[in-house]
Amino acid sequence: MDDMTPSPRISTVLVVDDNMTSRLKMSMAVKQLGHRTETAQDGQDALEQLRGGSFDLVLLDIEMPVLDGYGVLGAMKADPGLRDIPVIVISAVDEMQNVVKGIELGAQDFLPKDFDRILFRARVGACLEQKLLRDQEASYLAQIETERRRADDLLHATLPPGAVSELKATNAVKPRRFEDVFVLMVDVVDFTDYCDKNPPELAVRHLQNLVTRFEEITLDHGLEKIKTIGDAYLATADLLQANPDGALATARCALDMVAIAGEVSDGWQVRIGIHTGPVVAGVIGRHQHLFDIWGDTVNTAARVTSMAAPDTVFASARAWERMEGRCSGHPQGALPAKGKGTVEVHQIDGLVG
Repeated sequence: MDDMTPSPRISTVLVVDDNMTSRLKMSMAVKQLGHRTETAQDGQDALEQLRGGSFDLVLLDIEMPVLDGYGVLGAMKADPGLRDIPVIVISAVDEMQNVVKGIELGAQDFLPKDFDRILFRARVGACLEQKLLRDQEASYLAQIETERRRADDLLHATLPPGAVSELKATNAVKPRRFEDVFVLMVDVVDFTDYCDKNPPELAVRHLQNLVTRFEEITLDHGLEKIKTIGDAYLATADLLQANPDGALATARCALDMVAIAGEVSDGWQVRIGIHTGPVVAGVIGRHQHLFDIWGDTVNTAARVTSMAAPDTVFASARAWERMEGRCSGHPQGALPAKGKGTVEVHQIDGLVG
């Protein structure tokens, strides 16, 4: 078997030398190894080809007109797209100072101009193998980064931003009590009846459109989406992230949701309830994590929501106290609430000013 047995991987090598005979000699040697070659007659030509193509190795003469090998090495190391391409400098045996300087500038190895075929194969093969391993490492790292981004996207799709930050920092989301949280709950009017009378694809598409817009509005006003429960949507202000004015932000968010509900769905109407008070929050589940909130404040918000007429926003008396004077509205009195006797509520009609 010939000592120039081709490598199983075909690489592309750039041969850079101002001497045509030397270029031809090195190109033929590379091709006998089973690789492709391109040639450049000076350093400037080499850099133009490197920046416009894809190469696995450069065989680089040091002494050339226009731009010598040192200039090429310096430019390659300064270019993030070229710095990882291995370089073998070519020099005469009596010019070892050129080789030393080339290695200092970043070349991986050197070859004499009157190289031996076995030595040529060994050094070119070693550099190409290093390049292959470096490319594989870069590919693996890119795959890891892609998976990391997917994991992050999944976390952000299931947990509020504050919970994601805590989970990354401590590997857990500690359950805790929050004393002053605004809870907003949205319910689609007659959604069950709509599902029974329409194809499931249509119902889910409209619900997806509605929830997507609700998520955008929630984010715009500095609230945090907690979850959807069937056709109900739950969000909070001043839970994991502080809001400069949780009361007003919640009112604005609710009014915007009512305004767009019919536009992005099939003429649907929504009812919204708001309450404020303490809640307990945390992550439950082992195989499917869910961030949730519990407590009487959540239950009261649900009761207030059920009292609201279609396309209206109701606020409990406690929530209205924080909004009064900045929101327009009118009292609805003390209305019966399941399991709570009666709850005094106000209807929010708009913003003042």
